[in-house]
Amino acid sequence: MALLILGLILWTFPHLMKEMTPGLRAKLPEGAAKGIVAISAFVAVALMVIGYRGAEFTAVYTPPSWGQHANNLLMLIAVVLIALGHSKSRLRSKLRHPMLTGSIVWGVAHLLVRGDLASIILFGGIIIWSFLAMALTNVRVHDYVPYAGGSAKGDLRLVLISIAVFAVIAGLHTYLGYSPFPG
Repeated sequence: MALLILGLILWTFPHLMKEMTPGLRAKLPEGAAKGIVAISAFVAVALMVIGYRGAEFTAVYTPPSWGQHANNLLMLIAVVLIALGHSKSRLRSKLRHPMLTGSIVWGVAHLLVRGDLASIILFGGIIIWSFLAMALTNVRVHDYVPYAGGSAKGDLRLVLISIAVFAVIAGLHTYLGYSPFPG
């Protein structure tokens, strides 16, 4: 469990560096700052995965019987939202924080199928981080300008790429023994 928590902490700090320590990031060359964030994110994900897989199962609640169906729909939506942040879709102008919103949907989706303590810490931690990141970004960036581009081709690419990524994620989960589909 300690590795899981350490991974969450390591994930949170570099992702909130701009908001929490703007002077520190400003002192670093842009490439160095991005490198630090990338390396710490990779290490954080590794620690979270190792910590989560190694955590003792402690039941906290019983997920609802319909949770697995809702999980699949919410996961597809989460993938679309996360991809939306870098897309050329017209939908991009509709949300200020599509990737963070996608992270929240991802966390909620998983909490519908996992009721153990490690899941609550991991997925709940990502949900809390996402809300915190939104709030701090909104305070820091007062002159937000919504994305003004996008096209029907961008919308189509977003949908097709999201479906492909969802299929890969579902395949990986199945391969690892966590089939996302009702059996």
